[in-house]
Amino acid sequence: MTSLATLPRLTSHQDTPHHIANLSLVNIAARQRMLSQRMILQTVMATNDDAEWLRAAQSSLRIFTESQHHLRATIEQLEPASARKITEAYEGSNGVGPTVNTFMHLMRSALDQIESGSPRSADTTAELVGHTDRILTALNTATTAFDEVGQARSDTMMKELAGIVEDIQGVAKEAKVVSFNAQVMAARAGQHGREFAVVANVLSDITGEIDRLTRKAAVLAERSRSK
Repeated sequence: MTSLATLPRLTSHQDTPHHIANLSLVNIAARQRMLSQRMILQTVMATNDDAEWLRAAQSSLRIFTESQHHLRATIEQLEPASARKITEAYEGSNGVGPTVNTFMHLMRSALDQIESGSPRSADTTAELVGHTDRILTALNTATTAFDEVGQARSDTMMKELAGIVEDIQGVAKEAKVVSFNAQVMAARAGQHGREFAVVANVLSDITGEIDRLTRKAAVLAERSRSK
């Protein structure tokens, strides 16, 4: 999984659940895998007329459903190529969308039947458990797609950063030449060039700091590329 948080992050808005706020899409997608397995366990435990497990399963389903809706909705925020990759992962010929939808439907049905005391709850829960491997595989596929999108965005960002660093280095070199020429002119001006010399020295210090920062940025960009 990519080490950089390069996918869009969700900011805290009134309509954004707290469990989603400030998480990257790839982290939300990865968390869905854990939630799916937790829900299955909680639902199985709830079949023993345990109200606490039932409430826990219902809470997990709410988080899972909200997260899933958000993952799908944020496709519109991605670049066209990234949006196509995620859309293909969910809606393509081998898309995971139907598997995820079936899982959520079964989970909701099982919990509703358990809560109402329906005799069908045992069979529905058994069917739900039978989907364990399928939903885990589907969510792994979705997480991989989001991770690949994140890595592609990371590579693009690193290229852009390298270009910016190169531009800044070019400006710094030009500033050095200007500073040197200013110092020479100040020296030639003698007494009248003292104030000009002060400005030239300050400019020299600034270009030196720019040089230091651009070298540091270049090193960081290279380290990020090598990860």
